Amino acid sequence: MESGQKIFHSASVFQTRLKVIAVNEQLHVVYEDNVQFDKDLPEFGTQGGVHVHEDKLTVTSPVLMWLKALDCILDRMKASGFNFSKIKALSGTGQQHGSVYWRTASREVLNHLPAEQPLHIALQTCFSISDSPIWMDSSTRAECHHLEKSIGGAQVLANITGSRAYERFTGNQIAKVYKQKPKEYSQCERISLVSSFAASLFIGDYAPIDYSDGSGMNLLDIHKKTWDETCLNACAPGLKEKLGSVVPSSSVLGNVSSYHVQRYGFSPHCSVVAFTGDNPASLAGMRLEEGDIAVSLGTSDTLFLWIKDPTPALEGHIFINPVHFEDYMALLCFKNGSLMREKIRDNCSSASWEEFSNILRSTPPGNNGHIGFFFDVMEITPQVVGIHRFNAKNQKVSEFPQDVEVRALIEGQFMAKRIYAERLGYKILPQTKILATGGASCNQDILQVLSDIFNAPVHTIATANSACLGCAYRAAHGLALQSSASTFADIVKAPQNKLVVTPRPEADKVYQPLLKRYAECESEVIRASKIL
Repeated sequence: MESGQKIFHSASVFQTRLKVIAVNEQLHVVYEDNVQFDKDLPEFGTQGGVHVHEDKLTVTSPVLMWLKALDCILDRMKASGFNFSKIKALSGTGQQHGSVYWRTASREVLNHLPAEQPLHIALQTCFSISDSPIWMDSSTRAECHHLEKSIGGAQVLANITGSRAYERFTGNQIAKVYKQKPKEYSQCERISLVSSFAASLFIGDYAPIDYSDGSGMNLLDIHKKTWDETCLNACAPGLKEKLGSVVPSSSVLGNVSSYHVQRYGFSPHCSVVAFTGDNPASLAGMRLEEGDIAVSLGTSDTLFLWIKDPTPALEGHIFINPVHFEDYMALLCFKNGSLMREKIRDNCSSASWEEFSNILRSTPPGNNGHIGFFFDVMEITPQVVGIHRFNAKNQKVSEFPQDVEVRALIEGQFMAKRIYAERLGYKILPQTKILATGGASCNQDILQVLSDIFNAPVHTIATANSACLGCAYRAAHGLALQSSASTFADIVKAPQNKLVVTPRPEADKVYQPLLKRYAECESEVIRASKIL
């Protein structure tokens, strides 16, 4: 590490591990390490970092495991000779939706942590619930129904909070805790998200929840940027006081506590920028700009969108933007991704990606009007299963020729992405670029279809450690905001990603009417599935 260099640090609590990254002023990684919960902390008995309960729906993680992991990783950094005094600012991320329940009087303990004790010892009695509900939990269906009914319906809830009620969202998890563990709820004086819990450990006080992570709770009014009283009251009494305030994601919460100064040698002037959720942190790590869209083409396909004027819907999520709080980000997940592509490849192109690509190159954009929906497993966006094919006259047909089937799959997947993105308020701008990652992003012919349908150039990006890196970048940005009105883009210059394809000249004329027909056919598929 060069002497005199400013270092920006991030700590991330994911499902399976705790990871740290430090970057220098040029945003180059100078240190990284991680603690694997199962392997490095076997005493907590987790599998994949979690405890799956007997009902197979309830999923939790031990709070003390997260504390001990942070102790371990900071001790390792110290033993390696890492110079903590060079860190000018730090931030971090936590798996979204998880919640931590601080026992009454724990704030006093947090304010006066003894530097000679590790965190997992000093704070071991500070939690009224020892195992935290996390994002994998799907045990709150009743609470979701109650919340939507209390607020006036799923769409009303989405209009306020950015999402309809989801079982993993924190408000519904809190409602379950209140209902099933009223004593533990009453003993709790503060409820943190995993992100604000981690930030609290660095400032030695209860850290506020940031706007962006707070958007994943079904409790925050994403327009007013305040807690919604009706949602709070529907979940549990006295909840507003237990949650505390919300702040912009770029806020400096204060300096690191004396505990970290004395135990590890941090500078007392090291700033702590609000921690956020892993999905918002990934948007920062991928360095999206206004109008950009990131498409992860993996087992599931995921879209990250930068939006100015959101229109919340029953599918997808709207969060307050983590790097520009006057804007928004959207998240869409499509369950039938690479496995569906591989199945059609096996059936229609002799299990060969080369032949699959040849078919895409040899078939016309628009597929002569043929449209397909390919859902091998129950889709989330929309909630439909099965394979549904339509000819150019919008008539259902039982099968396509193999070349038509291949193009129908890829066009259908990308038309769905554009339609659902635009329903959430996404607008393709002249400067829009698509950032593609994941397994299928190495296939130029698949990306050509993506480019044609969105009428925008496609670049490929590397997203390793995007959430953790994003918080190191956010630390640098938060510190810069203390002295200037710098934008995130001013501080974190977007890299020159590899331009792979650009849209064909006539593509927009082909796909505009086809997109309208796709939406009409989808409505028919959804109606038919409800009848069945």
